[in-house]
Amino acid sequence: MKNNIITGLLIGLLVLGFSSCEPILERDVLKNTTNVDGVTLEATQSTEGGNEITLAMTTPGVTGFWDYNLGRAFTDKVTIIYPIPGQSTFTFEGTLGAEFFTKTIDVQIDQLDARLNQDWYDLVSETTATGKTWVLDGTGGDGRLWWFMSPPNAPDSWATAWWNAGGTCCPPPGVDGKMTFDLDGAANYSYYSGPGATAETGSFVLDVENQTLQLNGVQLLGQIEGGGGDIGAADGLYEIIELTEDKLILYTPWNSWSTGWTFVFVPETKK
Repeated sequence: MKNNIITGLLIGLLVLGFSSCEPILERDVLKNTTNVDGVTLEATQSTEGGNEITLAMTTPGVTGFWDYNLGRAFTDKVTIIYPIPGQSTFTFEGTLGAEFFTKTIDVQIDQLDARLNQDWYDLVSETTATGKTWVLDGTGGDGRLWWFMSPPNAPDSWATAWWNAGGTCCPPPGVDGKMTFDLDGAANYSYYSGPGATAETGSFVLDVENQTLQLNGVQLLGQIEGGGGDIGAADGLYEIIELTEDKLILYTPWNSWSTGWTFVFVPETKK
């Protein structure tokens, strides 16, 4: 009898021992809090048809960010002063809980009644729809610094010329060309390779906060592509060294020669 009792106790202890070794798993399963149709986006203009706009995503349980074409705001609500008249589409990208989504809202802008950051006017002029035309600030062999090789990955050393290509022997093919920036219904960029040339058109993004200029679809004036001697930013993104009413200095930290390159422009009317 005692042996039976002892055996039973041992079996019970073994069962308890094995069961205590089994991990207890708690699985958190992501679930959507709503669907895309349930996400509410709102756009409020400070004045009717004005360009000061507050974008808001008001649905609880949804997180994400606003892409307002000229930048991103990692928040549910942001107020922007938008520089482009006409109808613009703004995008909210986020998660419903278990899946990602994008949703857009259109805003009609009829007047630029809220003043833009001064950089916009310096780049495109006060007459934003007409735009502003820039040219390289020099001619081949003039000895000046306006298109030159500079140290790589060193925007603070943009003025250090490792090779003064434009001012000495070798100006770019587009030395007599021009480029125009305007806000006529969109952020438009036009490139002219030389006098009488047909415009090649693209778009641009001026990032005032990070001081960069992104060109899309068309190269920068002074950029050279192909042949292993590429000069300029392959992705079209340039760092702004200086932007005033009378001067635009752009820098790319890297090109196919493993160096930086500096471009100096002035308004066409100033050359």
